[in-house]
Formats: sequence, structure tokens, C-alpha cells
Amino acid sequence: MILEMRVYYCAPTRLPALLDRFRNHTLGFFDKYGIEQVGFWTTLIGSDNHTLGYILKWNSMAEREERWNAFQADSDWIAARAETERERPIVARVENSFLAPTDFSALR
Repeated sequence: MILEMRVYYCAPTRLPALLDRFRNHTLGFFDKYGIEQVGFWTTLIGSDNHTLGYILKWNSMAEREERWNAFQADSDWIAARAETERERPIVARVENSFLAPTDFSALR
């Protein structure tokens, strides 16, 4: 198992638009492509409260590449993303990390 941790840093005031996009668009595409989420979080207290973090679960990097690339290339997703950013961009930058659980991790 590989976990991918993604953090989206939103442009000021754009976090609600990102949450709406995930709720009403992105998660449907995740389901379509078999992209399994572990969870989503916003930051209450921290260095930046305009962030959305989430974790995805993969069986392998090959599976991740196949499914993520298919999702990113989906013309309906591209159109939905463009429509949600018609007025102005939502995300300023994205960070992602790939994590492997240790042998003593409760989540394996």
C-alpha cells in the first residue's frame, strides 16, 4: 500500500470554491477512475488556513500513474475544472508526498 498526501494551497478567499469543486465534481471522477480516498481535512490552526489536505490510497505506483493520468486527461474533468476557475484561479500551488507505512503503523 502507498498513501499519497496532497495539500492544495488556495488563493485567498478561494477555499470554499475548492471544497465545492471536490464535493460536486472531483469526487465523482475519483469514483469513475477507482481513486480511493482515505480522508480530507482543512486547517483550523496552522501556518495556512487556506489549505485542503487529503490522502489517497494506492496499491502501487503503477496503479497510481494509470488511474491519475486517466482522471487528469478526462475531457469532462478538464471542462469542469475550467468552469470552476472561470472567474479566477482557485489553487495557488499543490504539494504531494508518497508515504509508505512502517511495520508498526496501525494503518497498513
